[in-house]
Amino acid sequence: MVQVIIAGTISFLVSIFVTPMLIRYFNRRAMGQEIREDGPASHARKRGTPTMGGIAILLAIALGYLGASISALATGHTAFTATGLIVLFLTLALGLVGFADDGIKLFMHRNLGLNKTAKLIAQFAIAIAFGILILQFPDENGLTPGSPFLSFVRDIEMFDLTLGGGVIGTIAFLAFIYILLAAWSNAVNLTDGLDGLAAGSTALVMAAYTAITFWQFRNSCAVSATASCYTVRDPLDLAILAASGFGACVGFLWWNAAPAKIFMGDTGSLALGGLVAGLSVGSRTELLMVVIGALFVLEAASVVIQVAVFKTTGKRAFRMAPFHHHFENDGWAETTVVIRFWIISAMAVALGLAIFYGEWLSQVGTL
Repeated sequence: MVQVIIAGTISFLVSIFVTPMLIRYFNRRAMGQEIREDGPASHARKRGTPTMGGIAILLAIALGYLGASISALATGHTAFTATGLIVLFLTLALGLVGFADDGIKLFMHRNLGLNKTAKLIAQFAIAIAFGILILQFPDENGLTPGSPFLSFVRDIEMFDLTLGGGVIGTIAFLAFIYILLAAWSNAVNLTDGLDGLAAGSTALVMAAYTAITFWQFRNSCAVSATASCYTVRDPLDLAILAASGFGACVGFLWWNAAPAKIFMGDTGSLALGGLVAGLSVGSRTELLMVVIGALFVLEAASVVIQVAVFKTTGKRAFRMAPFHHHFENDGWAETTVVIRFWIISAMAVALGLAIFYGEWLSQVGTL
């Protein structure tokens, strides 16, 4: 538990103190966000606000994980595990994609940044590397960082994503990982459209996963093989990463809350989406993450619905997508939308935690 607290504390401090440095740096160079011409009229005031605040988030997560891991080694505990390093790689790699995207926006003054093809190719390459690595490095019990099975609260062994093995099975598993990574990274990215919305919502998800993965650590099958134990390779390292993500988001939110002094940009949103995806795979809770991260799912779904309805009927389902802009255009104040969406996210997190704990209680009852 000490390492989890250390990770969250370090990441929070790094984020809350590095972010204003970035604000001053970008303000001195007059490097700010371009605003979509078709966006809500109220967003015009945000033109010129510094972006790329995700740099502070990435640094905070990395240093939080590093500091907690060094502390663990100093006290004789395991650190720098395969699962932790692979999920951290995923987070930082997607953050670099976002960094390239933000760099184009700032230096070339193009609001759209990387084109969709380049972004998807980069996500594809990262997904392939992550998918290959996640099924390697078995521990003494034969557990790998990820599982070939689809999972809810635990692995669902009737759903073998590798189709029993072979070349076709490997391709099928990598395709699933690519879809998962692209979905979560883009979902968090789409949610990052209002001051504090993505940072606050992700902080709630990270808090939930800090609790979930630490609970898995305390009830690991490596410690006590019971009906309720969890077969997760490195749950404590995942808890450290989740706590680092939580601290980074809360520290950044101090400066990103309305009126935002800085935006996280794709550097932060793609990285946080990668962390969400990595935690779900590493903790064997891919489908549970859909419940806990329901707000991100709704935001992405609103875009899909908007495109589908427009292409089939020529009409729009929402005034604007993602649908947080729909409510803005309906007259809601930005802070009202953000707070109400935080409430939705908190309710989804509470439901996910209830499902997780309820499943554990049902397993205990089978003893």
